[in-house]
Amino acid sequence: MRQNKVAIVGAGRFGLALAHRIASAGRAVVVWSQKTAVVEEINRDHRCSRLPDVAFAPSLSATGDPEELARDARFIVVAVSAAAVRERVRQLGEVINGSHMLVHALGVLVSPGDIRVSRILAEETPALRVGALAGPALWSDLLAGSFASLVVASHFDEVTREGRRLLGVPPALRVYRGSDLAGVELAAALAGAFTVAVGMSDGLGMGPGPRSVLITRALAEAARLGDAYGAEARTFTGLAGLGNLLVRAQSEQWRDYRLGLALARGETPDGPEMASEGAQAAFAAVRLAERHSVRVPVLHAVSAVLAGRLEPAKAANAIADTVAAEE
Repeated sequence: MRQNKVAIVGAGRFGLALAHRIASAGRAVVVWSQKTAVVEEINRDHRCSRLPDVAFAPSLSATGDPEELARDARFIVVAVSAAAVRERVRQLGEVINGSHMLVHALGVLVSPGDIRVSRILAEETPALRVGALAGPALWSDLLAGSFASLVVASHFDEVTREGRRLLGVPPALRVYRGSDLAGVELAAALAGAFTVAVGMSDGLGMGPGPRSVLITRALAEAARLGDAYGAEARTFTGLAGLGNLLVRAQSEQWRDYRLGLALARGETPDGPEMASEGAQAAFAAVRLAERHSVRVPVLHAVSAVLAGRLEPAKAANAIADTVAAEE
């Protein structure tokens, strides 16, 4: 039935892994991909070359037709890249209506304007109920059935209630509810930016003590910015903030962490690495902090390194030299 089916926009590794975990519980899932080969692989073989070792459950299907997606499911998860999000959401907006619920799984602030993705969902579609999905759920953990958790945040209780009901597969995947939509979106974006910073710290060999101080200061910085942004400070120590940061900063699976390591080692990453979502979030967060007159020395240092204005070692010294009465 339509109300019991989950739709996922995007066939990247996270979107497919989430679809796989939900379908493994027998729940119906449909994935919308613009790549015909991906749709054919999933429907014909219950496999995808992007995840070659995974056999999908029969309840998982794929479509290249957004109208079919909108017709078959009421709850839709948008899991595409930041570069593609507005175009894909605009296409989605042509086929859905006010009965649909949309949540996104992007930890970014989108340029121009450094806006939250939930605003794009509201601007480009007739959906009345939107939200965000974030947290320390690695795509590899979702595939393996390891313990993972996400938070679904929205101003609408129905979105968070349905998110928990449709996406949760305990104990492998637990989904929590949140009402601080702005905080969850900002926390998820900042987690990427701070992951670059932790990667640089590890690449410089600074050790566990300075690493812990860096993470603590990053959370304080995020809370200050969040407060000015109208978010709740506690959100940044939750799954979307601290949870996201801790899991990303432990794994080279994340491009943001690899980017920080490479910069600290004096390497010059290629274009895609430098365009990581964490790098984009660092620049966006600095602009946001300047508009709200918020002190963000860690983010300033990260963005200066990314822009080539400062060496990583000097950035570390600059952060260490920047102190406040409270942190």
